[in-house]
Amino acid sequence: MPTYYTKTEAETEELGARLARQLPDGIVVAMYGDLGAGKTAFVRGMARGMGLSCRVSSPTFTIVNEYLGERDLIHFDMYRLSGADELFEIGWEDYLRRGAVCAVEWSEKVRDAFFGDEITVTIEKLGDTERKITIEGAELC
Repeated sequence: MPTYYTKTEAETEELGARLARQLPDGIVVAMYGDLGAGKTAFVRGMARGMGLSCRVSSPTFTIVNEYLGERDLIHFDMYRLSGADELFEIGWEDYLRRGAVCAVEWSEKVRDAFFGDEITVTIEKLGDTERKITIEGAELC
């Protein structure tokens, strides 16, 4: 599984953009990492890599943010959910059927909602801005 190291938030975003450029529509990107690890920065990069120019922010309180364009990105934050049942209650399967790229922060809270074909991104804080990012299920070109 490929591991990448970034030294700045901008580098973390660029890694997200690189991944997103090669993602097929309809894929789930399950993200793992502590609070402040850089998950939302990675998703900001994904949006840019998909050609979206919208403002990307954490959906911690709304649970879901949708960024629509030539390609759609649906950004989930599971921090406030107690499990996969709540995700299914808000229409998880409907979101999946739309064929958008789905980026899911705090995926450890909803592991039961995944089917095993997702791409996994784990972000570890090594310092104030340095990150170790492991991507499972995709090789970056």
